[in-house]
Amino acid sequence: MGKYILKRLLWMIVIILGTSFIIFTILYFTPGDPAKMIAGGSATAAEVENLRHIMGLDQSYFEQLKNYFVDTFIHFDLGTSWVYNKPVIEEMLVRLPRTIIIGLSAMILNLIIGLLMGIFAATHEGKWQDSLTMGIAMIFISCPDFWVALMLILLFSAKLGILPAYGIGGPQYYIMPIICSALGGIAVNARQTRASMLGVFREDYITTARAKGQREKVVVFRHMLPNALMPIITSIGNGFARIVAGSAVIESVFSVPGIGLYLLTAINSRDYPVVRSCVLFFAVFTSLAMLAVDLVYAFVDPRIKAQYSSARKGAKKK
Repeated sequence: MGKYILKRLLWMIVIILGTSFIIFTILYFTPGDPAKMIAGGSATAAEVENLRHIMGLDQSYFEQLKNYFVDTFIHFDLGTSWVYNKPVIEEMLVRLPRTIIIGLSAMILNLIIGLLMGIFAATHEGKWQDSLTMGIAMIFISCPDFWVALMLILLFSAKLGILPAYGIGGPQYYIMPIICSALGGIAVNARQTRASMLGVFREDYITTARAKGQREKVVVFRHMLPNALMPIITSIGNGFARIVAGSAVIESVFSVPGIGLYLLTAINSRDYPVVRSCVLFFAVFTSLAMLAVDLVYAFVDPRIKAQYSSARKGAKKK
């Protein structure tokens, strides 16, 4: 097990380094001069050139790439924002809790509501309850996040006036962003849970459990659900990574000062240190989420446990 974790960590390092290289290269070859945009239209050529020197943009591609990798992965310095003139890491630490709160809360809703909807649909296969549940899930998954966000603002802020439309403050400011982030994931988890449950619905051990007179709830939650968890765990892990990495849309609509809005603002203003740092954060977060999914596999599936145990015993015999 330890060897497997080490292997995944090494692959994660390769992915993070590759992502950093790709985003740096894309930004370097993007048309336009960030120094000219940041200096403003009234700046003279000498002022723009001086700003380019301060920002390090007058160096060659390989010099800039070397400095970026050394500062980021050796000195652990993400740089200073060109627009706000603040260390990027400080601003990210302030904004990160808001993004995590929205993402984690949405993931909890995805897990609870999605599982219950999928189980309900699977246990009523072919009936009107199944059609209704999957119809609702189809509506959730078909509606774009930004459209749902605008509809929520129109209903709860403009019409009813019970929730704030934008900004950040108390718990009430998080309600609509969390709901908007959760709807698509609920639909995905519900469909995946239904499919996984139906995959084990007519297995022999399920028939045996029913023949022994066990209650249907016991059969569903003790026998069916544990054996249908593997695809569901994958869906949950991917969903959590997707919610956090795709937070720019939700945070932009609701003006939540999180990592997503920070990234979007930096892209519009050509603030490359911020763009690189935010993309690096999303790459690290997604890699950790996928690593967590793989580790949960090992604890949930007895076959994977047996595989690791047999491999360890074989290594000891040799």
